[in-house]
Amino acid sequence: MRYPVVDCHCDALLKLWEQPYRNFRNSEEIDSNYERLVEGHVKLQFFAIFVEPWIKQEQKFQVVIEQIDHFYKSVLVQPKIRHIKNWEDINSLQEGEIGAVLALEGVDAIGDDITKLSLLRHLGVLSVGLTWNQANLVADGVDEDRGAGLTNFGREVVQFLNEHKLLTDVSHISVNGFWDVMELAHKPLASHSNAKALCSHQRNLNDDQIRALVKKEGFIGLVFHPLFLMNDGKATIEHIVDHIDHFCALGARNYIGFGSDFDGISSYVEHLRHSGHFVYLGEQLEKHYSSSFVKQLMYENAFAFFNR
Repeated sequence: MRYPVVDCHCDALLKLWEQPYRNFRNSEEIDSNYERLVEGHVKLQFFAIFVEPWIKQEQKFQVVIEQIDHFYKSVLVQPKIRHIKNWEDINSLQEGEIGAVLALEGVDAIGDDITKLSLLRHLGVLSVGLTWNQANLVADGVDEDRGAGLTNFGREVVQFLNEHKLLTDVSHISVNGFWDVMELAHKPLASHSNAKALCSHQRNLNDDQIRALVKKEGFIGLVFHPLFLMNDGKATIEHIVDHIDHFCALGARNYIGFGSDFDGISSYVEHLRHSGHFVYLGEQLEKHYSSSFVKQLMYENAFAFFNR
């Protein structure tokens, strides 16, 4: 059986920004290009806006705007892709249509100016990751030894996201920042994170964090980066299954799906190298789970989260 798919994270916009000559329709260099999304039966794709940390602060917002421009000029012009501008739009996607969601990965580019975040909302951003791995004016990322939580401005940002029904993404935030977000956010998710109990990478979630997201009726997208699946960085579909089982054991059966991180990773799970391979993933998951649960993993849990 071929299932519709929700993928909560890819970095195709970064690749388009880095080398604009790439054709989003069919470039072999883009893991989540249009033809591969169609091949993989992707129903809803999140497109991250990510600004490399080496970009000077005064140039970062310009880079965000340029990536959004690529989203409009390269992604939305494809014949079956439809811009999701609010969560209600996903329920009216027609057969064969692919919903495209803009997501901001780290708010470094807005500095301390909430008006810039408001502008991004008007341009279509529906999900906001508060940090990448480093610190910004909102909170520390997972790479900061200090591990600080939300600043006062960070709390203001989360309140803004709540007010406008935007998602608050905790995938890269410090542990203390995570717990601050859990106190405040109405719609928290970890768009691309796995279980730290099985793979000790700092980007993964510990069991208490997983339970907290379940309690908040949030969402967790399992990520396909081998380094987030196995400590030795060598991973197969079976290791994805292990993480799914661990999440389920913690009560997250109805709150997990996928956030591939395609186009943001340079190594791959065996036989899972681009968006077209979601079909293969579904086939392999059917060897372990009922078709009804595979449907939950592929899209139903995510749709339920967006509609809550």
